[in-house]
Amino acid sequence: VQLQASGGGLVQAGGSLRLACVASGRTFHMYAVGWFRQAPGKERELVAAISRSADSYVADSVKGRFTISRDNAKNTVYLQMNSLKPEDTAVYYCAAQASSLYFIPHTRYAYDQWGQGTQVTVSS
Repeated sequence: VQLQASGGGLVQAGGSLRLACVASGRTFHMYAVGWFRQAPGKERELVAAISRSADSYVADSVKGRFTISRDNAKNTVYLQMNSLKPEDTAVYYCAAQASSLYFIPHTRYAYDQWGQGTQVTVSS
């Protein structure tokens, strides 16, 4: 699959954004999908991920603020980001990996399909 991430932008602290990761092809339902972010000078980190069965993982740093969901009919995975903080500023990437039904890959090296990234900037 090919992935296209969108929805980033500039928002004030406390605001919300919804990122979308749209996949091409007819096999999207066979993939687990993760959202990563990378701030300048920092490692790329997993923010949230969702299995084929729609089980999800959310990193502790964003738990209670970010939600991941998928709509296989639209070949899309969403990352709803609420109560944004300046430290959420980063380039956000979506990634996909063909996986078993309930598996959620947690490391960047487990994903072999990547989107181009979308910038999220949170001002204080």
